[in-house]
Amino acid sequence: MIFLFNWFVKITGWLPYKLLVRPKIYYEDRSVQSRKIKGNAIVVSNHNALLDFAVTMFTFPTRTLRCAVAEVMFKKNFLMTLFLKLMGTVRVDRDIHDFSFLGKCKSILSKGGVVEIYPESRLPNPGEERPLEFKTSAVYLALESGAKIIPIYNNAKYFTKDPMRIMIGKPIDVRELYRDDLSEKDNIENINAYVRGKIIEYGNQIRLIDEGNEKQ
Repeated sequence: MIFLFNWFVKITGWLPYKLLVRPKIYYEDRSVQSRKIKGNAIVVSNHNALLDFAVTMFTFPTRTLRCAVAEVMFKKNFLMTLFLKLMGTVRVDRDIHDFSFLGKCKSILSKGGVVEIYPESRLPNPGEERPLEFKTSAVYLALESGAKIIPIYNNAKYFTKDPMRIMIGKPIDVRELYRDDLSEKDNIENINAYVRGKIIEYGNQIRLIDEGNEKQ
């Protein structure tokens, strides 16, 4: 049901998405990671708006992304809750600090699935530096499951005359970054900072592209 409903949403939403967002895709190294994801993976993205979910879904259209979604979205109304369940999202109850979602995500990955996580955990408030500090759940999950992290960045150009620019990064094998001379806590924090740094790097590259186009 989840697979079929995802494809229904992709097929019916593709044309509106293309017309309204006009996405342009860039790659850190297309020979290593294209829009096709092989095997299990954890897609990690910056978070600008609720529609980021749709951007990521259409960026990797051949896979069913199981997104970790905050409890507040499940409390909006019946239709939203039904939609999120049919999409196969994983509920994250932040208010009660419930980490059972990590077990659900690990189960999805163990079956070769793809999990989508927004490590900022919430949308930024006006004036806050972006991206926000990352929660460590994606790195912890990658270490536990062995799945690689695929970092991506989008410039949040929703409903503007400018195209949405999306940068897909090279997969990150967090186990290769793990240092035996450090504690697990320090390793997770260091790797988490590395992942956030890559997304900041992609953001800077996209901004240079935007600025170059504005000068033309």
